[in-house]
Amino acid sequence: MVVLITTVREGESIEKALKKCKKKFDKTRILKEFREKQQYIKPSEGRRNKILKAIYRERMRLKKEE
Repeated sequence: MVVLITTVREGESIEKALKKCKKKFDKTRILKEFREKQQYIKPSEGRRNKILKAIYRERMRLKKEE
């Protein structure tokens, strides 16, 4: 279990404090981890997805360089 502590300075707006809290939450990647655990992915599927993502990133990088 992860506890997020966000300190709010005096005079700081609520919107800014919420933005800080959301950013910390995103950095901990709790939600992504939760979504991944909702459905079982076979190890072979995981490796295949990883390779496909790497190929996609490589294509985009090469496209960007042109």
